[in-house]
Amino acid sequence: MTGPSSMPRSRFRDVSMRVRVPIARFLSSTCLTIVSCAAIAAAACGGGPADAPAQAPPPTDVQTVTLAATPVPRTSEFVGTIRSLQSATIQPQVEGFVRRIAVRAGQTVRAGDTLLQIDPDREQAAARVTTSQRGAREAELALARQQLERARTLHETGAVSRATLDEAEAAHQTAQAQLEALQSQITEDEVQLRYYRVTAPSAGVVGDIAVRVGDRVTPATMITTIDRAEGLEAYINVPLEQAAELKPGLPVELLAGDGVAVATTVTFIAPRADDATQSVLVKAAVGKTPQALRVLQYVRARIVWSREPALVVPLVAVSRIAGQHFVFVAESGEQGAVARQKPVTLGDIVGNDYVVRGGLAAGDRVIVSNIQKIGDGAPVNPS
Repeated sequence: MTGPSSMPRSRFRDVSMRVRVPIARFLSSTCLTIVSCAAIAAAACGGGPADAPAQAPPPTDVQTVTLAATPVPRTSEFVGTIRSLQSATIQPQVEGFVRRIAVRAGQTVRAGDTLLQIDPDREQAAARVTTSQRGAREAELALARQQLERARTLHETGAVSRATLDEAEAAHQTAQAQLEALQSQITEDEVQLRYYRVTAPSAGVVGDIAVRVGDRVTPATMITTIDRAEGLEAYINVPLEQAAELKPGLPVELLAGDGVAVATTVTFIAPRADDATQSVLVKAAVGKTPQALRVLQYVRARIVWSREPALVVPLVAVSRIAGQHFVFVAESGEQGAVARQKPVTLGDIVGNDYVVRGGLAAGDRVIVSNIQKIGDGAPVNPS
């Protein structure tokens, strides 16, 4: 056999070159991989001298409000009814058919103006019959007066007895009484005829007219109403639990549907409670009546019990998280002002503010703008 020593040297040299080239390529790629991993690890660890420190975000511009104790009203709100001091419900005093309506709804009338005419034909016929009897009664009275004078003359001469004179006097008195009764009946008929013309008892504005021409009306029929814009009152029912604080002169704010507030005061407190509602009636006079208030209108009546100093924060400064109210307060730090989130206890809403019950103190600077852009400890630039 031929051993390896017998292989020609040229062929051995070729084989060694084929083996040496792949090994060199493998070693070079392995070194490159190791160097790359080392560079990535060094960059991740931040140990390189070329790494720059992270920059802090710039402070956020915010507006602040410095808290201070201010008088805050303690109020309660009720439902009130507007009523007129000079309001009249028009009902006829006689019955009959409506012949003419002389006014229209919403018209301004004066006292004594005709509102409605009821057909008076039947009453006028009865009045004419009564009037026609007056002539007969006057003639009877004149005859009785003549007979009385004749009986007195004859009695003085002794021609007739005292009894005859007494009969003449009685006949005269009867005739006179019958004439007076008839005259009273005529006067009553004239007054009754005036009731067929329904007139305005006072000046004011005519309300809705509930009848039409041809309707039959009775003294129980409501025809219309007349109200005066001046002299309105607000009727407010206050529960007995709060009635102990009532006193004349308490400020009252009447809030109509359009948000217009009318300021007034308590002018009357009922001495008795309403047994049905267990409340006390309170009246508040309205001076110059605004157009927002109308008779029998429901309004929100706010009674101001007292005004006590308290802290308030704007509504826009308050955020609510999981049922808890928070506000941001600007505090001074080493690097400048920062925002601190504080839990607060709030009370009623007065205007555009919350009443603060706890969590803040006078002098705190509450942030009221850009709240959604800041967090607890964030740098701020208050103004």
